[in-house]
Amino acid sequence: MSRGSNSALRVMIAGGGTGGHVIPALAIGRELRDKHGAEVIYVGTARGVETKLVPEAGFRLELVKSGQLKNVSLATRLKTMTDLPLGILRCMGLIGSFKPAVVVGVGGYASGPAMIAAVLRGVPTLAYEPNAVPGFTNRVLGKRVSAAAVNFPQTASFFRNAQVTGVPVRPEIFAVTSKGAGEAPRLLVTAGSNGAQVFNETLPKIALRLMEAVPGLTIVHQSGVRQLEATQAAYAASGADPARWTVAAFLTDMPAQYQAADVVLARAGSTVAELAAAGKPSVLVPLPTAADDHQRKNAELLVQAGAAEMLLQRAVTEESLLGALVGLLNDAPRREAMSEAARAMAKPGALERIAGMVLELAGIAAR
Repeated sequence: MSRGSNSALRVMIAGGGTGGHVIPALAIGRELRDKHGAEVIYVGTARGVETKLVPEAGFRLELVKSGQLKNVSLATRLKTMTDLPLGILRCMGLIGSFKPAVVVGVGGYASGPAMIAAVLRGVPTLAYEPNAVPGFTNRVLGKRVSAAAVNFPQTASFFRNAQVTGVPVRPEIFAVTSKGAGEAPRLLVTAGSNGAQVFNETLPKIALRLMEAVPGLTIVHQSGVRQLEATQAAYAASGADPARWTVAAFLTDMPAQYQAADVVLARAGSTVAELAAAGKPSVLVPLPTAADDHQRKNAELLVQAGAAEMLLQRAVTEESLLGALVGLLNDAPRREAMSEAARAMAKPGALERIAGMVLELAGIAAR
């Protein structure tokens, strides 16, 4: 397909459910709209965060019915299998009316019906896969899509025409620098929009000993909304100096938080790309229920590169977590080496590369 001008470009982006899917999808959409004049619509489901984030970003959102097939009950699988043909038909109708030059699948519930519909209608498709091992939809469709944008070289073999583009990360995070030698040490605890119960329960229990072992240490802990008050109460009861800890439901100023942090305690989803971009040493506790155990596989790649430590959640105790954090916070040369290893994994310019792949599939020369 060849188009004479970028103003004619129409792109459908499908998928969602969690911020890990929706936030990069929005970044891709903004890049195509703002720099290449594309008209972009999103396809999602009523159960995902896209229902809030996509309209807020000024994009049109179309909803389809779709659900999980893995790690769910038989009843849920049967409902998904019933909804899937309806979702595919709905997406075929949207493709027929919107006439996208390219359909981009970012993973999540709505990605499957839209990508299947695009393949059936002969529309070029681009799969976006940020994890070391693709999710269910991308594994099933990987050899049928036109091309794929992946974060790790190890992932390319699952797809046709894969390019290692990296994950869209805000430029401000790439601008994070090393901390000065005289600055007080800081532990940043973050786990996505919902927080992590294992962090919310364990960190307050070790906060006092952690601060005693690391002079001057401060802790910034993102708990999620539902566990905010309980986590704050646990810290307050811990005996740790209230001036040295902060608990927040959300952290909106992540570039500043990374800048202030010496060590980050985190899950291992989309955060791993930000840790690499910021060059931050980390202790990663993968979410054990993540689809296909992809968080553990993400974390293993950072550990192999020397950029992170990993604790499996079943191995997290007060003593194991305290030991890992104290050991890293009190070892500046090791942190510096881990920081360099993390930065070596970073991939600036991911958005530009992904947008370039979309333009190429649409038959448009990038400007």
